Amino acid sequence: MRRILSGNEALARGAWEAGVQVAAAYPGTPSTELLEELARLPGVYAEWSTNEKVALDVAVGAALAGRRALAAMKHVGVNVAMDALMYASYTGLEAGLVLVSADDPAMHSSQNEQDNRRLAAFARIPCLEPSSSQECKDFMRLAFELSERFDTPVMVRTTTRINHSSSIVSLGERVELPPRRDKFPRRPEKYVMVPANARHRHPVVEERTKQIAAWADSEESPTVMEWRDESVGIITSGVAYQYAREVFPSASILKLGLTYPVPAQGIKAFASRVKRLVVLEELDPVIEEQVKLLGIPCDGKSIFPLCGELDPTVVRERGAEAGLPVDRQPLPPPQLEKPQLPARPPVLCPGCPHRSVFALLAKKKVPVSGDIGCYTLGYLPPLSALHFCGCMGASIGVAHGAAKAGISERMVAVLGDSTFFHTGLPALANVAYNRSNVLTIILDNRTTGMTGHQPNPGTGLTLQGEPAPALDFEAIARAFGIQKVATVEAYDTEALEEAFKALMATNEPAVLVARHACALLPEERKTWVPLEVVEEKCTGCGVCFRIGCPALLKSDELDPKTHKPLALIDPDLCTGCEVCAQLCPHEAILTREQVALETR
Repeated sequence: MRRILSGNEALARGAWEAGVQVAAAYPGTPSTELLEELARLPGVYAEWSTNEKVALDVAVGAALAGRRALAAMKHVGVNVAMDALMYASYTGLEAGLVLVSADDPAMHSSQNEQDNRRLAAFARIPCLEPSSSQECKDFMRLAFELSERFDTPVMVRTTTRINHSSSIVSLGERVELPPRRDKFPRRPEKYVMVPANARHRHPVVEERTKQIAAWADSEESPTVMEWRDESVGIITSGVAYQYAREVFPSASILKLGLTYPVPAQGIKAFASRVKRLVVLEELDPVIEEQVKLLGIPCDGKSIFPLCGELDPTVVRERGAEAGLPVDRQPLPPPQLEKPQLPARPPVLCPGCPHRSVFALLAKKKVPVSGDIGCYTLGYLPPLSALHFCGCMGASIGVAHGAAKAGISERMVAVLGDSTFFHTGLPALANVAYNRSNVLTIILDNRTTGMTGHQPNPGTGLTLQGEPAPALDFEAIARAFGIQKVATVEAYDTEALEEAFKALMATNEPAVLVARHACALLPEERKTWVPLEVVEEKCTGCGVCFRIGCPALLKSDELDPKTHKPLALIDPDLCTGCEVCAQLCPHEAILTREQVALETR
């Protein structure tokens, strides 16, 4: 049977066919859909873990118990998981363990651009790179086999275009594997990485790398040589292979499915037959460096860009400039008459429960250390309420550091509910333990919003739809020893400001939970009531525009006194959160109740 699958769907299918029994991840673009797809397949336990390190630890535990296991994450998530990856590289496993790293060239939804092939090399684990959905599926089975054959975790590294593009995949049957162990292993010399044992394991890891490098040159390895005109030979991998085929149809190609360690003999053989050798790869010159270490001259980043995502146009233009035999110039796209699309800068959604908090913080002009999530958008004008944002969970720690450094202002840390469980928990414990006066605001919108509404430990539901205890933020904070804790309805601007002022009046660790469900959740959508502006009352003062709600527009009508545009509400966007109505000094925006009375 054949189906059209995205790369993420194919990765999930491949893991399922390979007999994976446990899978864990933290959602993050472009990897999120992998676990969501796997959770629907039978015979697999799948979970959203609180962060990527926890996810990898979960998978390691399952693999030590003799069950094939998978951990998936976006590229920056591997940074969080590196501690677990490094020890797992040393210990090895009892059953196959695969780590999917979904890299994000061009930073479509990430804070940096990094090439995780380097992290595979850093950890001394094999790195497989599929170049199509079919290879996504096939390489998963290969990855589990390699993991068990060489007693090592295996990284399957993808990029956004591979994860999210779709192509035809031939499906297979699931391999039902009996557990490789009945009991947890008792081999402390292998699995307890105290220094005395770890010293013995390091040489094992290095010897294993040599063995995998030898395997890379065997007939079993996923290395493909495509011989055409030998005047130019291109070494490539991943999605760059697709661009090479499209742009250089006459060139010979060496496609590497395993990019760490590389097949040295295969590269030498390929290079010996072509007159000009070029390496085409996205982001870092990982393959290029290995080729040059073999003493083989080649071009690579001297032609193609180091930063950003490649595409056929970039490859064609740079290739032509370098004198490579590109295909004929593509036909210019047809000139269609189409309306100009409106500009859509990133902004908090209409009805976002975070807006009231950022409006308050902007009004108070306090220094705010933010985090990764929807709430990162709080830094954009007109709110402009965020002054730092580094990585997941950094908000509290950075605020704590600034406070301990003696900054004269009271620091505020802001993060979401899922991010709190990701890496906010230990940071808040540190604030409580080391007693800084940071006010931590948890924006609890009852879901993991930016990645697509996944459940988290605060929502009372698991990935597979099972009920679970909904962890209580207030109880957690109090358990840490933080006495100043409050929870408020996020849409209630008056209650929010009162709670904020009360907590800021103290000089000790404090936690404020601003809670309202994401306006885009299905149950919330049912409650939407578009508000209205009373034109006679509006003066065009612009206070409502300061919250940056996309549903609030400037009317063509001007106030006769101020000559400023009156406010107008787009009924297709307005959810009726009433934040604007509460802030309006002239009561010119009707509340939900007033709208209901008017429509009777």
